Amino acid sequence: AYTDAGEFTGPEGFAKLVEETTPTWPYGALAGLEAVAIDEGESRWAMDVGPEHANPMGTVHGGVLCDLGDAAMGTAYMSTVKPEESFTTVDLTANFLRPVRTERLEAVGRIVHRGRRVGFVECEITNEAGKLVASLSSTCLTLRD
Repeated sequence: AYTDAGEFTGPEGFAKLVEETTPTWPYGALAGLEAVAIDEGESRWAMDVGPEHANPMGTVHGGVLCDLGDAAMGTAYMSTVKPEESFTTVDLTANFLRPVRTERLEAVGRIVHRGRRVGFVECEITNEAGKLVASLSSTCLTLRD
């Protein structure tokens, strides 16, 4: 119901994700994604990962890291769109650099380029020791009514 009401539209709507009184979007809650900070052009998210996120080899599944990175990149981009605009992700590239098993991860998404219609966003996911776990990038397309 919260998302159906349009409460996440525009930069102000997405900024609500970091308020403790505002529920997160349903998938974010299910996945355990936590909004830490959303500023103009930058977004920080965190996630506690463990055995429930593992692939058959026992390390965190790459799709889980993509979800975390996509949340950071998407909200970084959304922080710059006007209330009458929206956006969609055109592509997402992920490079997995270090295995992860059980720890807290932080993802920082930053806009590299923001054009009138197309933007480019990057994200670094680090572990508790501050070591780079994954590097992601995404192209976003601004949509207008």
